[in-house]
Amino acid sequence: MGTLYLDRANCELELAGSVLTLRMPDAPPRTFPAALLERIVLRADTRLSSSVLAGLAAHGVGLLVLGGRRGTRVAQLVGAPGKDVRRRITQVRRLDDDEFRLLWCRRLVQAKIGAQRRLIARAMQVRKDLRKPLFDAASSLTTCATRLADAADVASLRGLEGAAAAAYFRAFPALFPPSLGFSTRRRRPPPDPVNACLSLGYTLLHGIAVEAAHMHGLDPMLGYLHAPCHGRASLAADLVEPWRPRVDALVWQLFRSRELEASHFGKDGSGACLLGKGGRSIFYAAWARVSRRLHGALRRHALLAGRALGDLAPPEEEEEAPWA
Repeated sequence: MGTLYLDRANCELELAGSVLTLRMPDAPPRTFPAALLERIVLRADTRLSSSVLAGLAAHGVGLLVLGGRRGTRVAQLVGAPGKDVRRRITQVRRLDDDEFRLLWCRRLVQAKIGAQRRLIARAMQVRKDLRKPLFDAASSLTTCATRLADAADVASLRGLEGAAAAAYFRAFPALFPPSLGFSTRRRRPPPDPVNACLSLGYTLLHGIAVEAAHMHGLDPMLGYLHAPCHGRASLAADLVEPWRPRVDALVWQLFRSRELEASHFGKDGSGACLLGKGGRSIFYAAWARVSRRLHGALRRHALLAGRALGDLAPPEEEEEAPWA
């Protein structure tokens, strides 16, 4: 089953042994084997006791709570952590290891740019009418990727990542109808439907990365491409970078197929664009189709990251996406 999304108010969760029961207003109870759940996403008011929280953690079921009208991440529960404390000790020590940080960040940025290039190449096949802006973006991304090998420090890599992102988001908005008002990436607050969906997808992806890091004995707060910062899960932010274009591709497909339309969105008093309940139902269903693969990919990524913390040169057979 993977993920259970709760977006209906006044629901209640109960856990008896290994069976999770969902009680909803005006509907019969539904039961789920805890062993088949990886996480629960709460978007609406839901009642659950401390014993349920403890039981979910014991079963390794993650809990992501999205609060407020904008659905921002406000809390997260993860299961038992990886038991090798040496990984966290090494993770802290590596913060002062310039050679390791440079290698780590180069691999992440290389993988992210590679994913952006693949999405742009796919778009060029579908939207031949947009060949010029997409070709320009692809050329800029290739140039940034080529320059990665010559970057002498992490600051230079961050600069190349930023340049690649700027080139990518100059072309990506052209894939959407002008009526949606999407011209660039903006997140605080998202002003248009596409940005609203990107923010939701990135939030869900980040939650998976936090779980994956925790599972493999890593501290989600201690990153390298994203330096440690108050209140930010920097390692999780590192891990998701190569997978952001998967979210971009999903959002593009939802609007391209017209599963999502402007009518699914509204505005709050601050001008933030909000995805309505009907639209969220469509988005969550689509996210469920891709999240299992992303969950496996990020687990694999965190596993390789944990090994890399102990060895700057992981075995050759493990040099695969997103590390390659």
